[in-house]
This record gives sequence, structure tokens and C-alpha cells, in this order.
Amino acid sequence: MKVLLDKFKEVSFSVLPITLIVVVLNFTVAPVETDLFLRFLLGAFIIIIGLAVFLWGAEIGISAIGSLMGEYVAKSRSIKKVFIIGFVLGFLITVAEPDLLILANQVSSAMGGAIAPNLIVGVVSVGVGVLVAAGFLRILFNVKFSRAFAVIYGIIFLIFAFVSEEFQAIAFDASGATTGAMTTPFILAMGLGVSKLKGSNAGEEDSFGLVGMASAGPILAVMIMSLVFGADKIQGTAEIFEPTRGIFGPLVEILGSTFLESLVALLPITLLFIVFNFVVFKLRKREFLRIMIGMIYTYLGLVLFLTGVNAGFLDVARLIGAKVAGLDNALIFPLLGLVIGMVVVLAEPAVYVLSNQVEEVTTGYIPRKLILATLSIGVSLAVFLSTLRITIPELKIWMILVPGFIIAIILSFFVPPLFVGIAFDSGGVASGPMTATFVLAFTQGAADMIPTADVLRDGFGVIAMVAMVPIIAIMILGLLFKFKTKKEGVENV
Repeated sequence: MKVLLDKFKEVSFSVLPITLIVVVLNFTVAPVETDLFLRFLLGAFIIIIGLAVFLWGAEIGISAIGSLMGEYVAKSRSIKKVFIIGFVLGFLITVAEPDLLILANQVSSAMGGAIAPNLIVGVVSVGVGVLVAAGFLRILFNVKFSRAFAVIYGIIFLIFAFVSEEFQAIAFDASGATTGAMTTPFILAMGLGVSKLKGSNAGEEDSFGLVGMASAGPILAVMIMSLVFGADKIQGTAEIFEPTRGIFGPLVEILGSTFLESLVALLPITLLFIVFNFVVFKLRKREFLRIMIGMIYTYLGLVLFLTGVNAGFLDVARLIGAKVAGLDNALIFPLLGLVIGMVVVLAEPAVYVLSNQVEEVTTGYIPRKLILATLSIGVSLAVFLSTLRITIPELKIWMILVPGFIIAIILSFFVPPLFVGIAFDSGGVASGPMTATFVLAFTQGAADMIPTADVLRDGFGVIAMVAMVPIIAIMILGLLFKFKTKKEGVENV
């Protein structure tokens, strides 16, 4: 029970800053209707409860399953077997990712239903599965991070040149949305499980990087989808945004649909674990029941979290984005983006999972607070750049993403390997549920209001920015640590 209370405190301090910002905006420059504002506050309360229960359950269930699966993969000597297991696990856990479910609905809505949310989820999950499998092989064959990421992003930017601007943004947004509260603990645990059994000095370094590999899969998958289907055939007319009215009615309606949606999402990975336990793991009854109880808590937390987000946050965030972007003072929108980016990352559950694992694996050499501060600065700059892209029509998304990832790849050859893995993982974890909901809805509302912007082209892309800038920020932190280590070595001599 103490662990659950600690989760409540952690989540409360994370969600409250963004809640307070909305409260201040509501009573100053961007007032919203009373029923929407009250539903937002109720949604924030439900999110706190749901996220705390979800994280507790994920720690007991999802992370434990991920670690067991990782160790099993590490013991395997068959490349084919490793690839198949990696693909299946990556696919199933991504299908259950709440961020992706939210993004898929938003993309489908922005396209007027021209592309079904389930198709987006399926395509993205395939991409994650392939890259998780590739990530396993990278660890087992000791391929350097820098070389692996250079090849992957080289392929991405070759295809990137032939993809429409709209799908460039959506592809990178899908990348960030897949590495959220569900996927990150599981993939991090798998990476840790594989690295523990390698028996090499690279074990610490290989504890990270798998999330970064996985997050590259959706970029390739969505861009290939747009080329195969033809972007002009899957782009519809954006639906006119109409916020849902009422307080309790929308909550009850969304709660009902979310119960089944969450069950369908979690059932495959749960059944896979039960089969593996019966055939391979053969855990003691007490240990097995503990994991299953963790999965039940994960399910209940996921239901509450998605209900709070869909019923409380999305409408208000989009309305505030539209109101702030419509103000006479053009500086308020980008400056607000700067502030929102700084605090929103603190509400990302996966960020805490990663920062804790970094501190634990490095035995305190890299403090979690330093990782949090670096990510806060990175995400703040990322949201700020997104607001500029919306307000300045000449600033295209490729003008930021392409140079940014090129800089990241170049830095990866000079930064200690441990930081390369952490950096690419950070890009994934920073773009979690709060970014996929509040910040994305905020920028879509702004794009809908600004005459020179387009909801489909400019409303998306913020998750892509949030997934990229922290990579560079952590790389720079790695360079500082490298110089610090060299200096200390000289002084000791």
C-alpha cells in the first residue's frame, strides 16, 4: 500500500503543474465554458488516480513480464527464434499502448475518417515489432548504437523525401506515441533482461537503446503505408471540431467504451504470458498470481487514465490552443508553449521509469534529477519550436527534423555508448501520454485558428519535435560527462 501511496504523490506532483496552468489560463486570457472546465478538473483527478494505479500495476505486472521475456530471449541461440519473439512482443505491447490509441483517433478525425484508427494502430504495431526484433539482434551481436541508428535513420530520410508533408509529421508523431506508459516499462525491462544475461562489459550500455530502436519502427511503417496506399487517397477533409458538452454524461459514455477497448488491448500480452509461463517460465504460484494481480491493476488504471484524458483534457486543450493563438499578442502562444513543454514532461510516467533505471543501472553516477532537468529543457524547446512552425508557414517540419536527427547521429559517434542508448530512449519516453493528448490537442487547436496553418499539416508534428530534441539534449549531457571524466582522470594522474 505504501508503494501505491508513493505513486499517488509522484503522479499528483506531475499532473498538478499542467492543471494549474490551465486554471490560470481559464481565469485570464483563455476562458472556457464552465461545464468543460469542471470536466477538465474532474478528468485531471481521474488521471491522477488512473496513472498511479496503472504505474503500480505496470511495475508489478508489465515490467516483470518484460524482464522474463528478455531473459528468455537472451538464452536463445536461434536468430529466427529471437526475431519472431521480438516481433510478437513488440507488436502485442504496442497494440495496448494508450498513447497510440489516442493518436490514431486524432489522426483519423483530422482526416475525416479517410483512414481507420485500427489500421493506424496495426501498421504502427508492425513497425515496432520489426524494430524490437532488430534491437534484440543488435544487443546479441554487439552492434554499436551509433552504427545501428545511423543506418536506420539513413533509410528513414531516404524514404522521407518521397512522403507528403502531412505524413512526415504523422509518421514521427506515431514514433513518439508508441513509447508511452505501457510500452516503455515493458521494453526497458526486456532490454535489461537481455543485457543481464549477456555476461559482457557492455551489459550496462545495452540496458538502454531498445526503446530508441522500437520508436524508429513506426516512422518507417507509416511512411511506407502512405506510399503504398497513396497519400492523396487517404487524406480526407478534417472534421469540424465541436467540444462535447456536459460534465458527467461524456465521462460515463467514454468510461463504458474504454472498458472494452482496454480489455482488448491488454488481453493478447496477458494470454501470451500465461502460455509462456505454462511452457517455459513455470513460476511459483505466488509469483504468478502477483504478476496477474499487477495486470488487473494495469487494466483498471488504463481504463481510468484513458477516461480522464478523453473526457477531460482533449476538448479543453484544443479550445485553449485556439483561444491563445487567436490573441492579438503573437508572443503569448510560443511563450506558453515554452512553459507547457517545461512542465508537461514531468507528468510523463515513462520518464520516471527511465530516469529511475538510469540511476539504478549506473549506481547513482547519473542522477535521475539531472536526467529530468535535461529532458525538461529539451521538451520545452521542442514545444516552442512546434509553435513557431505553426505560426510561420515557411518553416517546414523537415527543416527542423532532418538537421536535428543528423546532429544526433553525428554526436552519437563522440558520446559514450551508454548515453547514446539513454538519449534515443529519452526521445521516446518524453513523448508520452501527456504530449500525445494535451500538447497535441493544444497545437491542433492553434492550427485550426491561425489562417495560414492547416490542422492536418501543422497540427501534427509536436510529438515528433518532443521525440527529437531530448535526444540532442541527452547527447550534450553525455559530452559534458565525457569531458568531466577526462578532467578527473588528468587530475588523478
